[in-house]
Amino acid sequence: MAKCSIPLLAIDGGGTKCLVIFMDRQGNVLGQGKGGSSNYQGIGKDGAMRELVFGIEEAIADLRQKDDSALPQEEIEVECAVFALAGLDTEYDRRVITGLVQEVLEQLPIRVQHLIVENDGYAALLGATGGQPGILAIAGTGSIIFGINEQGQTARAGGWGHRVGDEGSGYWIGKQAVMAILKAYDGREEGTRLGDWVLPHLGMDQEEDLFNWMYGPDYSVEKLSELSRVVGQAASAGDREAQRILEAAAHELFIGVAAVVRRLSFLDKPFTMILQGGVLQNEGHVRELLMNKIKAYAPQVQLDEARKEPIYGVTAMGLSYLQTKTSTEA
Repeated sequence: MAKCSIPLLAIDGGGTKCLVIFMDRQGNVLGQGKGGSSNYQGIGKDGAMRELVFGIEEAIADLRQKDDSALPQEEIEVECAVFALAGLDTEYDRRVITGLVQEVLEQLPIRVQHLIVENDGYAALLGATGGQPGILAIAGTGSIIFGINEQGQTARAGGWGHRVGDEGSGYWIGKQAVMAILKAYDGREEGTRLGDWVLPHLGMDQEEDLFNWMYGPDYSVEKLSELSRVVGQAASAGDREAQRILEAAAHELFIGVAAVVRRLSFLDKPFTMILQGGVLQNEGHVRELLMNKIKAYAPQVQLDEARKEPIYGVTAMGLSYLQTKTSTEA
């Protein structure tokens, strides 16, 4: 089989979507695709593989449409492939995800010379700060805090997944809302009108439907995470319980940021703070509360916008490898 040579395959796979890019050595995009969540902890190994295959196949189709020399029957030889995936938190996760990625590649007409598997949060940090000293707080479906100082040392906090972590995330907020509704329903806590927003959003009539959904086949991490937007609406309408949940989310995120600040010795030094993810981008109350807490704790913090999207942190890792390889061979 003839081969088509491509320098870089970069994948940013989060809890909501995965982005796929084929790129040349100059950083030009040759083809791109998109799949759904690729976090095996949330949707299972088979689900993550399915979405990765879908996204890569879409990128291959785009590549071949743009490049007439890349014929449909050709095998694609990739010099470096970087998979930055959510759910890589331990060495066990690394073994699972590396095996998962290798299985995905075996299903596709792709042969990879050098494979890099990394946590998506680390890649997002590189893309957001451009490698400069700073801290990135992500609160989307999940949550994690990453930081890097002037010596190149890195630190992280949180990101332990929806079962034991992801505090302050969309999932965490949605779970707190469900718990509050059920506690109010059986009289363990004061009443809340959260159910007036949550139940219609899910197409339900009563609280017991909510319980059945949580333990039924239609439940998913992503669907529960979507309730964070509904909690935001309830908070804006004045529901005190919804406001309390958002305040608690900001506090949980602050605890993570403070831990990274201490480990990177940023307490009395200037550093950049970047906030990403649906919760921090769409819930102004959480964002404002979090930044106020951080400013009081580390006064020299500077809020900044991400220099580039997370996928560019992924491509930066791959391009760096290719440049080093070229220098070594020269």
